[in-house]
Amino acid sequence: MNPVQIGDLAIGSGTLLLIAGPCVIEGEEHALGLARAIRQIAARVGMPYVFKASYDKANRTSVRSFRGPGLDDGLRVLRRIREEVGVPILTDIHEPSQAEPVAAVAEVLQIPAFLCRQTDLITAAAATGRVVNIKKGQFMAPADMRHVLRKATATGNHQIIITERGVSFGYNNLVVDMRAFPIMRTFGHPVVYDVTHSLQLPGAGDGVTSGQAEFIEPMASAGVAAGVDGVFMEVHERPEDARSDAQNALRLDLLEPLLERLLRIHAIARERADRVQP
Repeated sequence: MNPVQIGDLAIGSGTLLLIAGPCVIEGEEHALGLARAIRQIAARVGMPYVFKASYDKANRTSVRSFRGPGLDDGLRVLRRIREEVGVPILTDIHEPSQAEPVAAVAEVLQIPAFLCRQTDLITAAAATGRVVNIKKGQFMAPADMRHVLRKATATGNHQIIITERGVSFGYNNLVVDMRAFPIMRTFGHPVVYDVTHSLQLPGAGDGVTSGQAEFIEPMASAGVAAGVDGVFMEVHERPEDARSDAQNALRLDLLEPLLERLLRIHAIARERADRVQP
């Protein structure tokens, strides 16, 4: 395993990482408040934490859906969160031209799942020298992510993370093949489980994506038991009012007990992994 350094934090070194925040920046004070609240929870349970939020949801189902504040205002908000809350930042890019300005603010540049085969986007992100989190496309087999990794590491940057976010299962549904986690970990890079996006029902809400938040706890537990290096979750204090992914976000007050459960499972999974090492 090639551990990846995110500021002062490491992923892939045996500690379970939390990546969490709202789906999209809904407002400056709202994003700041969530970042502070999640950071406090992560500190209480002893989990390293990276804040995530998008400045632009460029692939919304409907043209009428809220996309976010845009690049300039979004980066200003993310910079403020990094400086005032003191947490590393993860956000996604959608075009090669966004890589450099985003890298000036965020410790982690994320490649969206729908764009995970876009060579120019991947190499632009990796060429910044920042950590790159590549989400596995809903249309890809786990083994095929080797080729995506090679595109990124060909730039000389080996600070790459892979994230599983479900596989299309017929229409308007996603499933997670738990075999994907050990398969992708054999590539030598940390693997993260995007729990909440994996519970989307894409396009099932007549112009919006629906979801199944009631399965967050069992699916997160299964992923951690399967050996992931981090969990990625969208968190909102009132998911029903969220402007994106309202149906699959985790309610803020449920985060702490869930993390406590995941850490207990992680300790058991890590102990077992240590026992079976040759």
